[in-house]
Amino acid sequence: METIRGFVQHIVFQNAENGYTVLSLSGEDGETVLVGMLKGIAQGDSIQAEGEYFDHPVYGVQFKVSSYQVVLPQDEAGIEKYLASGAIKGVGAALAARIVKRFGGDTFRVMEEEPERLTEVKGISERIAREISAQMEEKKDMREAFIYLQQFGVSNTLAVKIYNTYGSGLYSILRENPYKLAEDIEGVGFKIADEIASKAGIRADSDFRIRSGIFYVLLQALQEGHLYLPLELLLERAEELLNVAGQQVEPQLQTLSMDKKIVMKKPGETVQVFAMQYYYMELNCARMLMDLNVSFMQEGELLPAEEAAVSRRIESITAAEGLELDEFQEKAVLESVANGVFILSGGPGTGKTTTINTMLRYFEGEGLDIFLAAPTGRAAKRMEEATGYEAKTIHRMLELAGTLKEGGQSVRFERNEENPLEADVIIIDEMSMVDISLFQALLKAVSSGTRLILVGDVDQLPSVGPGQVLRDLISSGVFPTVVLKKIFRQAEESDIIVNAHRINRGEELKLNNQSKDFFFLERNDVNVIYKHMVQLITEKLPPYVGADAFDIQVLTPMRKGNLGVETLNRILQKYVNPPDEKKKEYLYGETLFREGDKVMQIKNNYELEWEIVSKYGIPIDKGLGVFNGDMGRILEINEYAGTLTVEYDEHRQVTYGFAQLEELEPAYAITIHKAQGSEYAAVLMPLLSGPKMLFNRNLLYTGVTRAKSCVTILGSRELVGAMIRNADVNRRYTALAERIREVAELKR
Repeated sequence: METIRGFVQHIVFQNAENGYTVLSLSGEDGETVLVGMLKGIAQGDSIQAEGEYFDHPVYGVQFKVSSYQVVLPQDEAGIEKYLASGAIKGVGAALAARIVKRFGGDTFRVMEEEPERLTEVKGISERIAREISAQMEEKKDMREAFIYLQQFGVSNTLAVKIYNTYGSGLYSILRENPYKLAEDIEGVGFKIADEIASKAGIRADSDFRIRSGIFYVLLQALQEGHLYLPLELLLERAEELLNVAGQQVEPQLQTLSMDKKIVMKKPGETVQVFAMQYYYMELNCARMLMDLNVSFMQEGELLPAEEAAVSRRIESITAAEGLELDEFQEKAVLESVANGVFILSGGPGTGKTTTINTMLRYFEGEGLDIFLAAPTGRAAKRMEEATGYEAKTIHRMLELAGTLKEGGQSVRFERNEENPLEADVIIIDEMSMVDISLFQALLKAVSSGTRLILVGDVDQLPSVGPGQVLRDLISSGVFPTVVLKKIFRQAEESDIIVNAHRINRGEELKLNNQSKDFFFLERNDVNVIYKHMVQLITEKLPPYVGADAFDIQVLTPMRKGNLGVETLNRILQKYVNPPDEKKKEYLYGETLFREGDKVMQIKNNYELEWEIVSKYGIPIDKGLGVFNGDMGRILEINEYAGTLTVEYDEHRQVTYGFAQLEELEPAYAITIHKAQGSEYAAVLMPLLSGPKMLFNRNLLYTGVTRAKSCVTILGSRELVGAMIRNADVNRRYTALAERIREVAELKR
């Protein structure tokens, strides 16, 4: 690590959002080009930076900054340069020269301590002297704050956020309760606040620390899909995190409850502890669902004459469309006509699409306005192709239009309770993917009198986000539900579908490679699996399924290990998108991004802008939001501008600053969980070994059902059998079903 010091001569480029900067620094050794995250740096600043020199293939020798601090110039020439740079508004080159000529090396002290003396310089009035002093004071305050925060290991980027949030109040915050940073500042979690607090001398058994730790444990549980934790588990995790005794933790729960940070419920023997916003999220969903759960029949249910009339309509539709419904499909259509909320579930090949199409024709014949939506762009596209009706993502249907933080789930949609969707019927597909926060946003935009039809496969893995909405809705027993189980004749020709149902029933598979679309290659050596995987993706499968290598997806249960996402992506990138002098690359941490790479967004970002560009480069549509699981390709890497551009489904182009690349990762291999709602031409699954609790039937079923034309499993026959026999599902602590039953009971 080297240190360089000098004067910012010229800012070549600066990304206002992420702070990525290219600047020319004038120092003892002449001019040097610096690149890095230098948010807040201005022309004329004197800085001291740490980093390393590197030789850029296009722009020559540059200095990559890892950390820096703004310092005041020491000599008269440096002081004059600083003042002449425009750093102080109203002071130009000529005035700067006169000020320094008058006060010399004492200039900064005079400006800060005796600003009235500036009037001794020709051209400076009392008003101008006060303005210069105020600017110097502000810069001094920020500079001192940065120096103060550095002793706590705070980065310059975080220091800017802290200073902008608290101003001079940051000193008392850090002395008394640094854990407030985790509450007030985006990007600061308990662990960062805890490190700062430790350096600030806050005791490990501080009440502030314990309360912050409890809340952190609850928020971390959201990452596992939980909306609450049982009291015993919460205390256990909090004790482990904080390294304090349980008797010190439990009393703070009452304080958090009185402060309305948490809610504690005891429906039975177990005390449930919720972060407050998530308790009310489930409760609000339950209330809104019950408001929608009305009957469209006078007597509250279909009378024989009404049922006969609807059945005749269904028969005429199926005859005209050449469709054939079994009794459960017909019952599903009848229930969707009669009820405000209806749930349709079923596995692949059980006729969900045929049932939906019959509903659509029925409602269309009634002259009703129908909206179709799904959680992801890929799922919406599949829905549109299957029905012939326009389908949107739920976010686009709700008209995402805000820049509010996701942390409190306060994302703003234009469609809400004040501006509901203008539809008579709303059908949502792939409901297993919908988490509790998106479901709440959807319900807010649905007005009473609108039919809400929720479709999904309850045996799929639950949503990536917290909750298990579809499963809870069905288990509540409150809403009319039809589960389709019969596999139709055409679907029986696909071993993908037949084997998916065998897996779901816990039956062994015939792994004899007599199939046309379901293959098993027993391989017990990791390196051999790598070799065959590359060969299948680059040579064998593309012509077999009539698809590009990028449409073939590797799905794995794990992130770590020899057959985890991280290792597989490094290997597959090398062969599927090999290095080329025409392809630009950028190394972010340990991840190499290359033009042409297949990548995935790994967190919801409601503020990212996308646009669709015509072939002439003219924007024809734009909007906000890129979401966890969205997949695309890298179109361009611009090192000079510090940006990377990705094209997602529907030709949406998104430009990321290099500082935002933590939100992206290569996607040649992804976890099975991330594949929900997507369909790929072919799926490869390496299954050799792993933790029993992770390798279960639910996971294998979800992976197999993501394939359209071909599934290939590479690995251990014994492990595949063990997964089928392992019916354990990782439990999620959710209470939506309880809230629904409570609200339903109150309405009786």
